[in-house]
Amino acid sequence: MKRVIITVVGKDAVGIIARVCTYLAENQINILDISQTIVGGYFNMMMVTDPSKSPRETGVIADELDEMGRSMGLSIRVMGEDIFNAMHRI
Repeated sequence: MKRVIITVVGKDAVGIIARVCTYLAENQINILDISQTIVGGYFNMMMVTDPSKSPRETGVIADELDEMGRSMGLSIRVMGEDIFNAMHRI
């Protein structure tokens, strides 16, 4: 299974989790782990997901979530677990 990391960052607002999770459910993307915090009015969420049953390619998912994020004033990034790990290696 190729896991995909999704991060969501921006000013907190009602419905962020609902919109992102609805998109994932509609596209058969399973959330394996999720962490969400709000600090000083800023929202931060990180999810480890399994898109293996999704009919969409990861690039399409990334583009659609990026567009959703921009429409909500958020940054939503999608990357493979291997790339995420390489970027955060000490």
